[in-house]
Amino acid sequence: MNQKVDTSLAECLENAKTAADKVSLLFQYMDQHGQSFYDESVTQLQHGLQAAFLARTNGATDEQVTAALLHDIGHFLMDEHDAQGDFLQEDWCHETVGADLLEPFFPTVIIESIRQHVPAKRYLCAVDPRYHDGLSQASKRSLDLQGGKFTPEEVAEFEKNPHHETVVLVRRWDDGAKIEDFEVPGLGAYRETVESCLR
Repeated sequence: MNQKVDTSLAECLENAKTAADKVSLLFQYMDQHGQSFYDESVTQLQHGLQAAFLARTNGATDEQVTAALLHDIGHFLMDEHDAQGDFLQEDWCHETVGADLLEPFFPTVIIESIRQHVPAKRYLCAVDPRYHDGLSQASKRSLDLQGGKFTPEEVAEFEKNPHHETVVLVRRWDDGAKIEDFEVPGLGAYRETVESCLR
C-alpha cells in the first residue's frame, strides 16, 4: 500500500497568525482535496457538508457541528484514491490521522468525535440491532475491516469516554450524510462556527 499522509495542512495551520486565517486555510484545503468520491453518491466534501447540515438542523452545539464537518478530514489527508489498492478494502485509520492532525487546534470533544467515529459504528452495531441494517454498503464493507461489532467489554469501555454521547451523535450524522443531489450550504456557512471552536 502506497499510503501517504499530507502534512502541509498542519504546517499551514501552525504558521497561521489568526483564527480567521486558520479557518481560511482549512476550508481552502478541504475545497481542494475534497472532490474525490466518498462512495458512489457524494464527494468527501459533500459528505462533510451534509453531516454538518444535519447537525445544525438538529440543534447541535457549535462543537458538535464542527466535529460533524471535520469528522472525515483524515480522508482528505491521505492519497487513498491514487494509491495502489482500495481504501474500502483496507483500513487506513483515517480517524486517527485526522484527529492527530487537528488535536493542537481544537478542543477534546471535537478531537474525540473525529478519533472515535469509527469505533462508534462498531458500538452502535452492538447496542442497536437495527443500526447495521441502515448502514450504507460502503459502511457495511468497512465494518469487518474495522473489527466488527463491539464485545460487551468494548461497549463498556467506549461508554467510559466522557464525550461518547457526542461521538455517537456525530456518527449518526455521518451515516445520514450520503444523499446524492442533496443541496446543502457550503463551507462559508460554517466559518464563524469553526472559528469559535479553535483553541
